[in-house]
Amino acid sequence: MNRSNIKTISIPRIDAIENIQHDNIINILEEKGFRTIIDSNNWSKEFPYCPLSSFTTAHDGKYIYIDFFVRCNYLKAENYENNSPVSQDSCVEFFVAPKGDNHYWNFEFNCIGTINASHRTERKNPTRLNDEELAQVLRYASCGNKPFQELEGIFSWNLLVAIPLSLIGIEYSGMPIEMKGNFYKCASGCTQPHYLSWNPIFTEKPDFHRQEFFGNIILE
Repeated sequence: MNRSNIKTISIPRIDAIENIQHDNIINILEEKGFRTIIDSNNWSKEFPYCPLSSFTTAHDGKYIYIDFFVRCNYLKAENYENNSPVSQDSCVEFFVAPKGDNHYWNFEFNCIGTINASHRTERKNPTRLNDEELAQVLRYASCGNKPFQELEGIFSWNLLVAIPLSLIGIEYSGMPIEMKGNFYKCASGCTQPHYLSWNPIFTEKPDFHRQEFFGNIILE
């Protein structure tokens, strides 16, 4: 694939937000972060539903902050244990890889903040992050943290996550850092299953683990 057609985002640096209350972090991201939508419905014939999905992001040299926002017709959060299959629930995801490396990290969250995260080179044979590593990923969910079965209605929810740069092997020294990655919204086990991405994916069936379709991400 011609990478000149791949999307690029620059994640701005915002100093001294690590110890701020999460509600205030969201406000700061709204004011100074980078915002875009997750709207590539790559398999629309089989999965036509496309909930409104977006994210706002920034970093402070220690963490990447991502505030996901979703508006949808069904809401589900049955998984509550670390590294459980949260993609079956109302789920948002961030996959990231250092530039020039063939390995990447996948961070998957349902709407109550349950996390499934791995280090891998392909879909098969992941190295799961352990409980201590997962605890380093901060999560603030507007839906709370208690599991529930699928609900029908009109729902708006957000999930703020803060991922340590050290957890993905990155040391920020003040100079821009180039990475690759993608952002996703999915819900494989819901009444209206869907598989959306920020950067388009050109495969026959849903597959988020395709690094050739990762977009360009620059930490400013």
